[in-house]
Amino acid sequence: MSFATRLNCSIEEIKGIFRALYGSDEKAFSLFEKMVFYHDERCDELKALDEERLLDSNWYKRSNMLGLTMYTDLFAGDLRKLKAKIPYLKKLGISYLHLMPLLKMPEKDNDGGYAVDDFSLVDPRFGTNEDLVELTHALRENGISLCLDFVMNHTSSTHQWALKAQEGDEYYRGFYSFYEDRRIPDEYEKTMPEVFPETAPGNFVWNEKMGMWVLSTFYPYQWDLNYSNPEVLVQMMASAMNLANMGVEVFRLDAVPYIWKKLGTSCRNLEEVHYIVRLMRIVLECVAPCSILKGEVVMAPKELEAYFGTKEKPECHILYNVSMMVNFWSALASQDTRLLYRMAEDMLCFKEHCSFVNYLRCHDDIGWGLDENMERSLGIDPLAHKIYLYRFFSGDFKSSWSRGQLYNYDPDTKDARSCGTTASLCGVEDGLNHSDEEKIKMALKRDLMMHASVYAFRGFPMLSSGDEIGQLNDYSYMNDPNRALDSRNLHRSKFDWKIAKNLEGWRKEIRDGIEQLNSIRKNNELFSEKASVMTWYGHNDKVFAIRRTLGEKDLLAVMNYSDRIESARFDFFVGKYVDLITGYVLEPGNGFSIPPYGYMYLMKKEG
Repeated sequence: MSFATRLNCSIEEIKGIFRALYGSDEKAFSLFEKMVFYHDERCDELKALDEERLLDSNWYKRSNMLGLTMYTDLFAGDLRKLKAKIPYLKKLGISYLHLMPLLKMPEKDNDGGYAVDDFSLVDPRFGTNEDLVELTHALRENGISLCLDFVMNHTSSTHQWALKAQEGDEYYRGFYSFYEDRRIPDEYEKTMPEVFPETAPGNFVWNEKMGMWVLSTFYPYQWDLNYSNPEVLVQMMASAMNLANMGVEVFRLDAVPYIWKKLGTSCRNLEEVHYIVRLMRIVLECVAPCSILKGEVVMAPKELEAYFGTKEKPECHILYNVSMMVNFWSALASQDTRLLYRMAEDMLCFKEHCSFVNYLRCHDDIGWGLDENMERSLGIDPLAHKIYLYRFFSGDFKSSWSRGQLYNYDPDTKDARSCGTTASLCGVEDGLNHSDEEKIKMALKRDLMMHASVYAFRGFPMLSSGDEIGQLNDYSYMNDPNRALDSRNLHRSKFDWKIAKNLEGWRKEIRDGIEQLNSIRKNNELFSEKASVMTWYGHNDKVFAIRRTLGEKDLLAVMNYSDRIESARFDFFVGKYVDLITGYVLEPGNGFSIPPYGYMYLMKKEG
């Protein structure tokens, strides 16, 4: 289907979205002009990939998909040096690379790049636009798709739009929400929760130069864009198309639930948000159909499915699976998989077109946003459980083997989040500190069992750079005044290339275990999007199991979240199964034992 045909098929829906948002479709014609412009500017190589993926729209659901997320500077230094590291990525089996924000940002007060000065320009500390284009080309040649954050909700307070607004330019003042007094801000505050109540209280910041309050949901130097102004929407769609032409294939929609504001609401997950995400999907499917949308929706599980849209009018292609990540860690600390099972069942009931990026760790914290109603139904006190979890993963208890730190602790609500690398949170650091081989052995089992859980779930897995070589917490950030106030820097450390090039001992065990999981997924069609995925109960609340079926083929992934040998029995499993991890053969229906923190991928033997 040609671009002209795609555009013509979308015109009426795009105009309808503008009418729904603004009462008029006048500004839609400005968007149409930009869509034509950016399509004409698109290089032949990307247009060829567009055509390829129009014929294979499920490319991101294949069993060979494996993600890796990283900071460019911490991994390689800059974009050119990162290009030289592609052989490492390819050897690891990466097909999806998520680079943390690298567009132009303030020198300080940039929130790790999430305060953007210019959506069209690479920050000089990482290189140039030409470097990014060369990198994306080289990645494509090696079968790797680039993911970048698209910060939809806000800009930096030093973005050219914000600077022009401060100088009195009425056009650009319309890009933000300014108020001369506290009357309207105070009305918003009645129903609008705070994101960072300790480090950035309130949702408005006073600008002395303008003598006005400006809406700023996150940090004071991040000013929320005013999407009730259609000019903002058109400009942001243009920014996305420009990045797609530079080779970005996956857009991580940062903080997308927050982008529309309405008095008397929480200003989260509003209907207008979904119109905008749907519009962005349509725009990219017309101009750059090789690109997809990944939503960062750190919200209650009940809000998630809506961000996929419907099969007829889809929105995001994939979502970050925050809920499962949190429940994996909760089950590990409590040695209780009941919450994990319930959450997995809910997520696996999402419609067929819904898919996830599954992970244990990322650049951010672990926010303990468990389903409180679900907890209460299981007799679990939500607040007490949350306190237990963040204290456990901080190593506060004598019985805790985990080593991490708190992030954004709120003494009033007792809320807090947790930071740390996977290896340290799983107990490797504690074992090394005590020179205790048995503790290290158990920590490695936890680490790989957790990865096995992620790899088994619906969607595709994503590693956090450094986890594949067992990097530990880096406490040196506490000595840097520019980083010391953000404990997330505990797990945002430089990649250790000396270790990576000479893996041995326990680090090699982690890498070997992950590579084995990679190989199993890549070479087994039961991990493709065609397979049915469901939970399966093993008559033991310390054991978690996922079943994958495709025709007569059957695979049962079983994980023991306990520090003891546990027995499990799986009803209706008849015949012999081979464990793809160890090669052992057994009959699941008869019951069997699983070692502490053990995991099995049981494949039904044919014949």
